[in-house]
Amino acid sequence: MRYFQTGIAVERKGDNSPVTLADRESEQYLRGAINRYYPDHGIIGEEYGEQASRSEFRWIIDPIDGTKSFVSGVPLYGCLLALVERDHPIVGVAHFPALDETISASVGGGCYWNGRRACVSSVAKLEEATLLASEISRTWENRPEAWRKLNASTYIQRTWGDAYGYALVATGRAEMMFDPKMQIWDCAPFGVILPEAGGTFTDFKGNATISAGESVATNGALFDPVMALLNDSQA
Repeated sequence: MRYFQTGIAVERKGDNSPVTLADRESEQYLRGAINRYYPDHGIIGEEYGEQASRSEFRWIIDPIDGTKSFVSGVPLYGCLLALVERDHPIVGVAHFPALDETISASVGGGCYWNGRRACVSSVAKLEEATLLASEISRTWENRPEAWRKLNASTYIQRTWGDAYGYALVATGRAEMMFDPKMQIWDCAPFGVILPEAGGTFTDFKGNATISAGESVATNGALFDPVMALLNDSQA
């Protein structure tokens, strides 16, 4: 937070995505804590790559998810952390410091939003649903028909995206969130947060995974119609 809305210097990585000192210091802090308490565990982080595991556990870190929002002074960015056992997320935390919101979950332990139980919405009709996505242009270039149908079938469409979009679904403030392009550190916590909140977190084919390079979150009630629409768009 001491760097937020300060005009912090921004660098561009090889993929043209932004990175700042805040990203690097956040990941360094988390890596230090993990190594101190769980020295046998592996780590995968966006900024510093992979540290090999000497156990079946790995921590996956996105120090700032939504760096473009962060450097623009927009508060919809978060810090993501997940504990993964043999490729299955078992603990997930999404912290949004500028909004003072934290969502956490563990397998079988439920999902919590600022300490109170979190639950997805009960909306069961697409025409009443809120649709979220991180972007609506470049990342959907291979799925234009899917986006068109989703846009036409839903009530509200917004780009309250990146990690915060998934948080909104998990807490009942939206019904679906899509990312046609996704890295594992962008989504690992939501592989446990969404199911524990009563929703779904899958790839575009409906498989529960954090490793597909794409992701769909729903409130559960809309999972089948969303999958039918996506599959029909790819036919």
